[in-house]
Amino acid sequence: MSRDATLAPTQPMHEMHSIDTAKLTAWLNAHLPGFKGPVSLERFKGGQSNPTYQLITPDQTYVMRTKPGPVAKLLPSAHAIEREFKIMQGLYGTDVPVPQMHVLCEDESIIGRAFYVMAFVQGRVLWDQTLPSLNNMARASIYDEMNRVIAALHTVPFAERGLENYGRPGNYFERQIGRWSKQYAASVTQPIPEMDKLIEWLPAHMPASAQDASKVSIVHGDYRLDNLMFHPTQPRVLAVLDWELSTLGHPLADFSYLCMAWHIPPGTFRGIGGVNIAALGIPSESEYIHKYCDRTGLANPADLKADWNFYLAYNMFRIAAILQGIAKRVETGTASSDEAKANGAGARPMAELAWKFAQQA
Repeated sequence: MSRDATLAPTQPMHEMHSIDTAKLTAWLNAHLPGFKGPVSLERFKGGQSNPTYQLITPDQTYVMRTKPGPVAKLLPSAHAIEREFKIMQGLYGTDVPVPQMHVLCEDESIIGRAFYVMAFVQGRVLWDQTLPSLNNMARASIYDEMNRVIAALHTVPFAERGLENYGRPGNYFERQIGRWSKQYAASVTQPIPEMDKLIEWLPAHMPASAQDASKVSIVHGDYRLDNLMFHPTQPRVLAVLDWELSTLGHPLADFSYLCMAWHIPPGTFRGIGGVNIAALGIPSESEYIHKYCDRTGLANPADLKADWNFYLAYNMFRIAAILQGIAKRVETGTASSDEAKANGAGARPMAELAWKFAQQA
């Protein structure tokens, strides 16, 4: 196994995640065509906010994704697995690769929380954006495929797929800046002056391209290399993963989020900033922007370049707010892993980097 690839690792079920497999099997027998028990469950490794399981039967393997608990114990808009089910069901059969959705169960009496079952996709998740185990041609192909898939996502005729009500179109940046400003204010541990500056600066410096009401698409919200499942040997995406933050929004917010990698150094956030990417066969950010613009027709590269620092500052501000939320949970004791502590500590440097780009805009 290469050190930058993993094949769907699982772990035995822990008692706290135990599920009544008899009730689950009976429900699936009644609602999932072709399903035949008995069933065994293994939980996928990782810190997903929505627990994910490999559901194994004698004839077939599925994936089951659940809320972490009953609705009454969760924040109103959090852990919306029904939205994940809806978006992937709507995208299935388009040029955006997603697993086939099988069945959604919102009856909490079955396993104590809502869940859905989808097809199991076997492939690679690539974590290190320098792709150390691959040659230059393969690296270039992987990056081109990432570009192709996000371009396909942003040009899906979403209304034709029954997704016209998947989010609130219009004023996307204004609403997002407001949302993350409030989240940051509610989770401050140590003041970060750059965050206060960004909260004032971003709404006052939105370029015309960010306010263009005609620019509406499905946005993934966390589109990056390690949220893609690649074919085991080919540079082809088999499934886009983790749709928890997806909505209708501005495509350039989504694409510029992907391009942050060119500005963030390797380490905690696995960027390629400062890396000799030409020697690795990885395209420059400028080349990547041109490809996206050619594929989507959503922007002119020269016009986009003029506004680019705003988009980078916005995305880094958003990430800093998310990281500060983790820092707050570490402080209150609701998050204690080493990964959580490292992520929380990243809020300040991310905010400082965001402010640097704001000053260059």
